[in-house]
Amino acid sequence: MTRERYDVCMAESNRATIYYEADVHRALCLRTAAYHRLESDMVNEAVRMKFAEDSDNLRDANWRHDEESICF
Repeated sequence: MTRERYDVCMAESNRATIYYEADVHRALCLRTAAYHRLESDMVNEAVRMKFAEDSDNLRDANWRHDEESICF
């Protein structure tokens, strides 16, 4: 990582301490090595994807709020 990229990333980021379960950390380390990416980039992407999924689910739930319930 170049110094310039690091400075830009840090200017737009916040620091946090995250405690992973051992198997999660091991999987994250393997994946970051395989894709030549930073752990923080992978974690940020995963969190964004989860938030987007939650947002989609809420949007769909609000859209279906007035639908009639069907008993199966």
